[in-house]
Amino acid sequence: MNKELIINAAPTGVEIALLEDKKLVELHNEKTDANFAVGDLYLGKVKKLIPGLNAAFVDVGFEKDAFLHYTDLSPYARSIIKFTQIAMSDKGEQAFDFARFQSEPEIVKTGKINEVLNGKPHVLVQILKEPIAAKGPRLSCELSLPGRFVVVTPFNEIVAVSKKIHSSEERKRLHKIVEAIRPKNFGVIVRTAAEGKSTAELHQDMLSLVETWKNIQQNLKGAVAPVRIMSEETKTTSILRDLLSADFNRIVVNDKNLFQVTQSYIQRIAPDKTDIVSLYHNGLPIFDQFGVTKQVKSSFGKTVNLPSGAYLIIEHTEALHVVDVNSGYKSVSNNQEDNALETNLEAAEEIARQLRLRDIGGIIVVDFIDMKLPDNKRKVQEAMEQFMKADRAKHSVLPISKFGLLQITRQRMRPEVNINTAESCPACNGTGKITSTLLLEDEIEKKLHYLVSHSHKNLTIVVHPIVHSYLTKGLFSSIIKKWKKKHKVKLKAQANTNYHLTEFKFFDEREEEIKF
Repeated sequence: MNKELIINAAPTGVEIALLEDKKLVELHNEKTDANFAVGDLYLGKVKKLIPGLNAAFVDVGFEKDAFLHYTDLSPYARSIIKFTQIAMSDKGEQAFDFARFQSEPEIVKTGKINEVLNGKPHVLVQILKEPIAAKGPRLSCELSLPGRFVVVTPFNEIVAVSKKIHSSEERKRLHKIVEAIRPKNFGVIVRTAAEGKSTAELHQDMLSLVETWKNIQQNLKGAVAPVRIMSEETKTTSILRDLLSADFNRIVVNDKNLFQVTQSYIQRIAPDKTDIVSLYHNGLPIFDQFGVTKQVKSSFGKTVNLPSGAYLIIEHTEALHVVDVNSGYKSVSNNQEDNALETNLEAAEEIARQLRLRDIGGIIVVDFIDMKLPDNKRKVQEAMEQFMKADRAKHSVLPISKFGLLQITRQRMRPEVNINTAESCPACNGTGKITSTLLLEDEIEKKLHYLVSHSHKNLTIVVHPIVHSYLTKGLFSSIIKKWKKKHKVKLKAQANTNYHLTEFKFFDEREEEIKF
């Protein structure tokens, strides 16, 4: 599979399109003034404890207080609160040595929020979910700093290896390396991308994350809540960090500064892939050149058409998203069961792409075309799971129910991408109403009279073919003939199929349009 990243820098922000085999699968929009992105670290002030919800509302500077549930507190919540107080009051030139930090006892899983956050302290928190609709951000105290090969989790000593690394020998090797190189008070999760990497590469990644933690300590000195302590990397670099693989063969950027940032980041995390980054110079907009704009227009909206003639209807309700699969005029055989299976398999691939592209989260219910055979239902479910393997968001696919419904849950991290692809009608300018056709003849004659009074003697009127037929009907008694006689003017009518019904334009003898 060939992966391409097309990056469009605009004054309002950066748009990032991820293409897999030339097909648009992810679209990200990073605004220049974006705050409260997933992964950002904030110094928050606990405002309100809600024992009934076992949660707290924390002021992080957003218009609505952020939500922190007890289950997101992290077992090391007391250590984080203690660390926050020490770092804020630290007066030294250098950040204090984190390796000497004495951790507090872990909190119990079934505890109460007011036992931990009593006194409404300042606390270092991480954005778990961006603000969505009328809700503020959701927070976590389980702090993590992701790198290319490892994720560092302060305040514990646990080393874990990604379950996606299947070789037991490789898992043992990575565990042994990380255990030897990790600093005290830092837990480490080894990512899938670390498979086959050397000690030096892992160590370099670890050192850069430890340096980031030192910067966090520095930023906490004298900080006044609420304030942002550290931003997650830009969307471009975070996508590269998570997705960069041997399949990536091109990254195209249309901005010189962003090109240099991207190139230096690639140089740092994967020096052998520096040559895949290129700067786009062509005059055509970058998204038009690579077919992104056209795919956006065809992929968003209520109806999504499939190549075979089948189509999807995607609708959003307060509780969930609903996808309805319709066969359209698709028919591969005379067997109804085979037709249903073929259409459902094609729809499953497009639905998996749509979930990623629109970043749809929560509960999704898919109404597939009814199939009678249990084997076919199983095939569609397995295909859905296979197509969703490339999705980075956590998800779960349930078997097709007796009613032919397939239920999916997908992690909701940020607001859904929603692009309005409809355009205003050129005839009515989006009002749904046009000038009465009964008055069209009078309006044309009024404009003709105005032009004749301003010394125009040779005119051509261009109109819609239906109006042309109406104006020229009758050999001697046509409306055009009457106008020529009445206004003493040379006048001819022409039909243009591109004009809408009530559109008309006058041209002079030099065939130049006359503007009113």
